[in-house]
Amino acid sequence: MSIVVTGATGQLGRLAVEALLRRGVRPSEIVATGRDTDKIKDLADRGVVVRRADFADPDTLAAAFAGAEKLLLVSTTTVGERADNHRRAIDAARAAGVSLIAYTSAPKADSATMKLAIEHAATERHLRDSGVPFVILRNGWYLENYTDQLPVVLEHSTVAGSAGEGRVNAATRADYAEAAAVVLTTEGHAGSVYELGGDEAFTLTELAAAITAATGQEITYADLPVADFTGLLVGAGLPQGFAEVLADADLGLARGELFTDTGDLSRLLGRPTTTLAEAISAALAANTAR
Repeated sequence: MSIVVTGATGQLGRLAVEALLRRGVRPSEIVATGRDTDKIKDLADRGVVVRRADFADPDTLAAAFAGAEKLLLVSTTTVGERADNHRRAIDAARAAGVSLIAYTSAPKADSATMKLAIEHAATERHLRDSGVPFVILRNGWYLENYTDQLPVVLEHSTVAGSAGEGRVNAATRADYAEAAAVVLTTEGHAGSVYELGGDEAFTLTELAAAITAATGQEITYADLPVADFTGLLVGAGLPQGFAEVLADADLGLARGELFTDTGDLSRLLGRPTTTLAEAISAALAANTAR
């Protein structure tokens, strides 16, 4: 068995490789790919096969996917280019004879109206039309989207957003990566669409309260007009296009597009998902250790 993981130079892809190794997949049966393979040289040192794959260059995809049985297609991050990138990867996987593609999509991609879902929906359609057996992993919001911002939140005593009182089922990247590894190493998943998210749904007001409880510092939630939140993100250094997508995702959150009550993630994991309180505690400890 050979399992190819795209985006292994990124956070989710790297975690998926580690999860496969923990599940007993031999390093020689895992192909970790990325544009800059120097970033995953340590994986090669551990026996993982490392290959260069650039979604904009189909020739690299043909070489990277050669001999693969299964493929974890980790969605790319470049807004406006993802659908074409994913299409090239799916076509290359089909040509390589891959027997299963697991794709990391977005929540409710076939019905959500937030900008984030558009390219994922297009990818899902192409994947269905490809004729290759597939599993769609509709990964929800990352808890790290919030915990990574803790230093800024604590500096200003404020969680900012445009989500109103919408509820989100965020989970850690590690939980999503482990679920992907489960799907790739067990049977019976072909044709499945999993709506994945944490067991615990929370509002951004409740997020602020959880940070308050963990730190003893009073944190409040500031609900901003989407234009103001976009400007705040741009001021923090995000590119305009990406800031607009993130702010729009908060509007999706307000509409319930980042909420799921399927329990799919915890069922795949065979355990409860990491809680918000646990994620905040771990992030605070990591920040203290720096």
